[in-house]
Amino acid sequence: MQYLRGFIPWLAFGLVSAAGWQWGALAGLTLAAVFLLADRTAGWAPAERLLDYGTVLFFTALTAFAFLRPESALKIYAGSLSMGWLALLAWGSIAAGCPFTLAIARRRVAPEITTSPLFLKINTVLTALAQAALSFGGGHPGLSVMVQIAGFVLPARFTASYPERARTRYLAEAVPEHPARAQGV
Repeated sequence: MQYLRGFIPWLAFGLVSAAGWQWGALAGLTLAAVFLLADRTAGWAPAERLLDYGTVLFFTALTAFAFLRPESALKIYAGSLSMGWLALLAWGSIAAGCPFTLAIARRRVAPEITTSPLFLKINTVLTALAQAALSFGGGHPGLSVMVQIAGFVLPARFTASYPERARTRYLAEAVPEHPARAQGV
C-alpha cells in the first residue's frame, strides 16, 4: 500500500481537523515532514518526491496561517484548498513529465523498467486518475467523505491491476501476431 503512504498526511489533516483546522494542518505537516525526512535519509532524490515536497509546502503555509488566524473564514475552505493543491501537484507533475506516482512506482520495479516509455505512460494515467478521483466531491458532506475515501482506495486498486494490463496491451501491439493465430489456428 505504498500508494496510500503519500496521502497519509492528507488523511490525517481531514481526521484531526475535527478538533480544529490548525491541529489538522499541524498533523499533516508533521507526518509529511517525517515521511520526507525518512525518504531523504534513504537516499531518494528530491525529483522523486514531488508529492512529499508539495505536501510539506502546503501544510507549512496552512499551519502558519491557521495558528495565526484560527477564526479565519478560510477554515471553511481548507478541505477544498487541499484538493485544489493536490490537483495542482498532479497536473503540474504530469506537465513536467514526472507524474508524482513515479516515486511510488519506482520502489516496486526493477531500475531498468523505470526508464521505459511505457512506465512513464502508465504513471501519467495513474496520476491523472488519482487526481480526478480525489478532486470529485459532492455538495453533501457525507457523500463528500465517502467519495474522498473511494478516491484513495479505488486508485490504489487500479494501481495494482492497470500496469499489468497496460504491459500486456503494449506487448500485443509491439509483437506482430503469428500468421497461424491470425488465421484462427
